[in-house]
This record gives sequence, C-alpha cells and structure tokens, in this order.
Amino acid sequence: MTKKVLVQLFLLAGAGIVSAAETVAPGGGSMAAATFFGNSLLASGIGVGLAAGGCGIGMGLVISSAIQGIARQPELQSKLQTPMYIGFALIEAQVLYVLFLAILFIYANPFASKVVG
Repeated sequence: MTKKVLVQLFLLAGAGIVSAAETVAPGGGSMAAATFFGNSLLASGIGVGLAAGGCGIGMGLVISSAIQGIARQPELQSKLQTPMYIGFALIEAQVLYVLFLAILFIYANPFASKVVG
C-alpha cells in the first residue's frame, strides 16, 4: 500500500516538473510567464507536501523504534532518548531545506528571466 502511494506521488511530482519545463519554451509571452509562475507554485507545494509526508513517516519510525527499545529494556531510556531527539532534528531539517527551496523558487526563481525576459 505504501509503495503504491509513493509511486503515485512521484508520478504527480514528475508531471508537475514536466509541465513546468514545457512553459519555458522560447517566445513565451505574458501567458507563458503566468503559467510558469503557477507551475512554480504547484511544484513548490508538491515538494513541501512530499517532504512533510516523508518527515511524518520518518518520525513515526524513529519514535516507534525508540518506544520498542524502551519497552524491552527500560533502563536504557536515557541512552535511547538522545539519539531519538537527534534523529528528529535531522529529519525536520530536511523539511526546512525543502521549504527554503520552495520559497526561493516562488519569490526569487532563477529561471524566471528565461520566461519573462
């Protein structure tokens, strides 16, 4: 079930990238620019959504493993919590990187000069 959902999400993201690439055709007017920026918004939203979904799955796996380890050996709780928090921070950092890139592509898109200019 999970593999099917991931494949569908990747296909949807690929379709967004392909449609964004089609709007960069030379000779585009204001309509091409509007389509380009609309597709940039769409691709940014899909990217952040995929990253947040992956973050949720990753954090669920981390906390599941930590709880299982603590349930098996309660005396190791303090030793298991520190790597769990480090894992949370690293997983969340990946989502913040994607969010930063999404904001960059929405407001300061380096490819916009090829469409507008």
